[in-house]
Amino acid sequence: MTRRKFLALGALALPAAAGANAAWVEPTNVVVRNLTVTPGGSTRFVHFTDFHYKGDERYAAEVIAMINALEPAFVCFSGDMVEDRNFLPAALNFLRQIKVPVYGAPGNHDYLSQAPFTEYECAFADTGGAWLVDQSAVLPQHELEIVGIALTSPYVLQQAPKAARRLLLVHYPGMADRLNGHAFDLILAGHSHGGQVRLPFVGPLILPDEVGGYDLGSYQTQGGPLYVGAGIGTYHYPVRFNCPPEITIVTI
Repeated sequence: MTRRKFLALGALALPAAAGANAAWVEPTNVVVRNLTVTPGGSTRFVHFTDFHYKGDERYAAEVIAMINALEPAFVCFSGDMVEDRNFLPAALNFLRQIKVPVYGAPGNHDYLSQAPFTEYECAFADTGGAWLVDQSAVLPQHELEIVGIALTSPYVLQQAPKAARRLLLVHYPGMADRLNGHAFDLILAGHSHGGQVRLPFVGPLILPDEVGGYDLGSYQTQGGPLYVGAGIGTYHYPVRFNCPPEITIVTI
């Protein structure tokens, strides 16, 4: 084989390898990120988002096992459990396997699936946590109030703070700039999936609405520090490139 043919084959192989990685490796190659909001902070918990459970039991079991292995004080979920309500019972059964309290707020697909929120409420309560739709939960041992807002008017923001520190769970990252002057110690969001496909020096190729320029990672916003997770599942196309699914360990 001549050098020219070898280089030509290599040039053809690179896109093929990238495509195979995007379709078969990254969608289930979960990474663990570390987010330190307060150096030396006393509270350590896990955040994940955008489960989009579609029946992949093996992958879901691996995600839950990873969360439990991290031994967090509690877990936060920022929306989109399923797209199809038929998958909800199985998805919530996986949620119940998390060994610490789980607190969650709804995403757009939780509404679009028309799954009964009463089922979410029971499952999150079974973990010792809560499904927070314009509600909050106070964790006295952590001096922390977890606020969950829906995709409608966030009435809960009109209430006075109930703890020294406040954590906001919201699905749409863009809402961090529409909190009517309310500020939080940390805002956790999802929805963007990080774009699922991110090109070097370019960033995400496609993003959904309501991202507001906050597509992945840490930002400073009008409402306080914001972290946008890449999500666990995929939407529309089961493809990821340069944007693996993630679980985030937060220290605050």
